[in-house]
Amino acid sequence: MNKVFLTGNLSRDPEHRQTASGVSMCTFGIAVQRRFANADGTREADFFNVTAWRNTADFCANNLTKGKKVAIVGYIQTRSYEQDGVKRYATDIIADEVEILSPRTTEDGEPVAPAKKPITELDPVEEDLPF
Repeated sequence: MNKVFLTGNLSRDPEHRQTASGVSMCTFGIAVQRRFANADGTREADFFNVTAWRNTADFCANNLTKGKKVAIVGYIQTRSYEQDGVKRYATDIIADEVEILSPRTTEDGEPVAPAKKPITELDPVEEDLPF
């Protein structure tokens, strides 16, 4: 089974484009802090390249920016290519699901307060429950 779950911050803004056949894709980087500090007492981060396709790509392009905290569910994909006569290898994360974990902000970067539901009497549906 090839499944990965990552939580981290975008290390660069998403790049949104379409393939020659018109399929939407979006690529971005994510920095994930390691669980433990190194010998110097600092927590290092691992950086991953993430690719999202179709509707997930459109969502990422429209809602993500550098620094936002996200949770990603997807899978690992490896590939190789040749550059200047040297064979190189890359490992990418293909995102099936992306959830924004950062609080919502206004255009000025101010946090948006969540809407509060007023406290009222019991809803009629709750009054009909037999227990």
